[in-house]
Amino acid sequence: MQVQILYIEKTDVLVNGQPCDCDIVAECEVGDLVPLEVKLTNRSKHAVGPFALTVIPFQDYQNGVHNYELQDVVTFVGSNTFYIDSVNPTENCVCDGALLFLYTGDFYLNIKFHDDSSSRELPLDWFCLPSVHIKALEPALPH
Repeated sequence: MQVQILYIEKTDVLVNGQPCDCDIVAECEVGDLVPLEVKLTNRSKHAVGPFALTVIPFQDYQNGVHNYELQDVVTFVGSNTFYIDSVNPTENCVCDGALLFLYTGDFYLNIKFHDDSSSRELPLDWFCLPSVHIKALEPALPH
């Protein structure tokens, strides 16, 4: 059995061009296009792939309940799933996308990986994943 590890460091998730994790909350304005970049680094001794990375926004109600039904609140410009053929040892793969927040609130991004040929999720111990927190704010009023 070979051990495969894909790593996403704290500074490897960029929201609006800025690093974002559970300690650094990214802020954006409702209605603005929000660029998202996720960089994967293969820390195993073997090439890994094919697989897919999916970004799923949710709200955390702080009582153990997560709301993933946000179709009318957050939308992706393009796809929220990135298909990756292969990542060689010590190399990186960058997934670029964009989000559009339609309402204010605190949102989180769940980054999941699954086998490219099915929806089967890959083992969590293959990955080091940061938590991503985004605060969508009212647009600034013009002067």
